[in-house]
Amino acid sequence: MTTAALEPRAGRRCHNVLNSLHATHYFSPDLGRELGAVGVTDPRAVNLAVRSAALGPVGAGAVTAAFYNYKYELVARHVPAVWETAAPAQVLAARARAVDATLRRLLGEEALASAEMAEAARLALRAAEACSRAARPLYAAHADLPVPEEPHLAYWHAATLLREHRGDGHLAALMSAGLDGLEALVTHTATGKGMKPKWVCATRGWSREEWDAAAERLRGRGLLEASGDLTGRGVALRREIEEETDRLDRAPYEHLGPDGVARLTELGGVFAQAALMAGAFPADLIGKGDA
Repeated sequence: MTTAALEPRAGRRCHNVLNSLHATHYFSPDLGRELGAVGVTDPRAVNLAVRSAALGPVGAGAVTAAFYNYKYELVARHVPAVWETAAPAQVLAARARAVDATLRRLLGEEALASAEMAEAARLALRAAEACSRAARPLYAAHADLPVPEEPHLAYWHAATLLREHRGDGHLAALMSAGLDGLEALVTHTATGKGMKPKWVCATRGWSREEWDAAAERLRGRGLLEASGDLTGRGVALRREIEEETDRLDRAPYEHLGPDGVARLTELGGVFAQAALMAGAFPADLIGKGDA
């Protein structure tokens, strides 16, 4: 293992570009088509099933705990009932087909077969070697899945491992900061980097009234302005949360080393930008307003 020092936010930057490509399948028509072929047609059931399938046929409590910012009542409407329609193994296979189709459409066959994609897969898998299963349920479940043979799918698999590893640690940081799931979403949106409220309410099951109540709680704690922007204290708290998340997620990137992290970030940025330019995400996904 390399012992060279990493620049403090190098791992975060690398994660961000990897996560961008990982997330494309959640907004892809290929996902709905493939899950529909195995009988899962409700968009919310699709979303819940594909991310939790690695855990096995678990119930609503386990999924809500692992996802953190989804409303329990939404989860319970679909889980565990979805497993009666399609077993977790079927869902995982459908997800893999959807990812394959999505990446082929967004990046093109030349990029998928390139030496750069193979290099990115090797680097990302190398980083994932240092991830830890302890207290990280979503990462641990995905780490038990086999690594695909095709480089673009191996790269996506490794990006998923690194995403869920960081995500599990992030939840610990949110809990330590005293933010519940919805408050975490409100403060993230207030940074201008999170999903707009209409997307959060549509995908996570919260009502606008619940969103507004969470915002009021945050204002009472001095974290949110009446305008919906973060106060100075709110900005500082979000910074502390991200820095703690960085600390909990350093091992994979220290294992890869500064040069490997820089190269993986470079390669990942090229792929993520290509996907973005190909229309991978809704134009109105990110921002503070509802429009």
